[in-house]
Amino acid sequence: MDFILEDVKGVLCMFQPDEIDAFLEEEAGLGKSFDTGVRRLIVAGEPLHLYFVNGLCETQFIIELMESLVSLERKRKEAAAYLVKEHLVHQAVEEVKDRAKLPVALLSGLIVIAVPGALFTIDVRSYPGRQPEEPDTEKVVRGSRDGFVENIIVNTALTRRRIRDGRLRFEMMKAGESSKTDIAIGYIDGLAHQALVDKVKKEVESIETNGVPMADKTVEEFLIKQRFNPFPLVRYTERADIAAAHLLEGHVLLYTDTSPAVMMMPSTYWQHMQHAEEYRQLPAAGTFIRLLRFIGLIMSLFLLPLWFLFAQNPDMLPKSLSFIGPNEETNIPLAAQILIADVGIEWLRIAAIHTPQPLSTAMGLVAAVLIGQIAIDTGLFVPEVILYTALASIGTFSTPSYELGLANKMTRLFFIAAVAVFGPVGFVVAVLLLFFYLVRLKPFDVPYLWPLVPFDFASLCTILIRRQAPQQKGIPEINR
Repeated sequence: MDFILEDVKGVLCMFQPDEIDAFLEEEAGLGKSFDTGVRRLIVAGEPLHLYFVNGLCETQFIIELMESLVSLERKRKEAAAYLVKEHLVHQAVEEVKDRAKLPVALLSGLIVIAVPGALFTIDVRSYPGRQPEEPDTEKVVRGSRDGFVENIIVNTALTRRRIRDGRLRFEMMKAGESSKTDIAIGYIDGLAHQALVDKVKKEVESIETNGVPMADKTVEEFLIKQRFNPFPLVRYTERADIAAAHLLEGHVLLYTDTSPAVMMMPSTYWQHMQHAEEYRQLPAAGTFIRLLRFIGLIMSLFLLPLWFLFAQNPDMLPKSLSFIGPNEETNIPLAAQILIADVGIEWLRIAAIHTPQPLSTAMGLVAAVLIGQIAIDTGLFVPEVILYTALASIGTFSTPSYELGLANKMTRLFFIAAVAVFGPVGFVVAVLLLFFYLVRLKPFDVPYLWPLVPFDFASLCTILIRRQAPQQKGIPEINR
């Protein structure tokens, strides 16, 4: 015991509680911010200062720790540093060698204890937040109802509950000079490609910004650097079961504190069309739902531009389809009608997001009944414009990925503009430009259109057909 005391006092004697008071006052706002506090005690005849931040740690935990320290004082006569290090009743007591780490630890919700010759941190974080619940954008008829929340510890625990494998890794990093936001890189060692893991770590370490208030989206922009490319190059999920499934397929996941969305890499165009509901139904029903989603994708991209093309060039239609196109003329060009209607639906979507729930239903009825019907009656729109715009919007809403749905809407407007200016040639050129643009995208060195380009028939069948669980063995080719 004497040897241990000499080691504790000899190695760490540079730390004194009064000096730590002054250091934390300068670096962490101790005594200047109302939510930072300090409790000064005497343990084993030596001063002990306990620092905390209200709101980030439970008051009951602080009281229990102080009771434990006081009880040690009555029973033992060792040095205070030894008592804290060896006898404090808590599972997460860590000795700190560098006082520069204290401000971040304190402001992250850890308790800091300073005694003559030693510094300790105790992890009793209890961040304010909601309980796990089913995400609004990824609901299923049957299945788990727990989803990720804004607490990174809860999110990793929900994932660990589903994968009890010793190879599952969560490596914690920080980003932001001021925010010091926690970022956890999740992967299964031996399944995830090590080059991808190293690349993600390197990109996170290279983030140079004051803070990441938008959490995962800010981190994504530093990782991907996609500029004005509207297509999502990473996939997000708020469901723990989807995250676990991607980990088992060799993907790398990025958990960002304060965000319920988890980033999954690498991700292809077709993976944004997957949904948990397909895997909660029988294979035949899951395949049916998946094919309907792909039909919706085609509708959202091509239905409205093709109808506009044939309406502008009725001679291209066979006699059996001669009914396609407006039967009456209006004073507003057809292209302007389509653009107004398509953009108008987007305005309604934006307004619905910002409208209180009790009023959103009434706003939808007003928009659908009054605006739509009156626009037709007054001759502003032809009925076919409303019909095909609505069908294209339904196809957009059927896309599971919100980001991909927005990208497809922007692409549809691009197609309509190309048809309005250049006619049939413009439509063909616009489609080819989109195809070649997507072919060139390679986020994390993975072809964005795989398995269509490069062509892989077996993997393409897996994309189109929902296979049974015994047939879903192995890691996708892009993750090997």
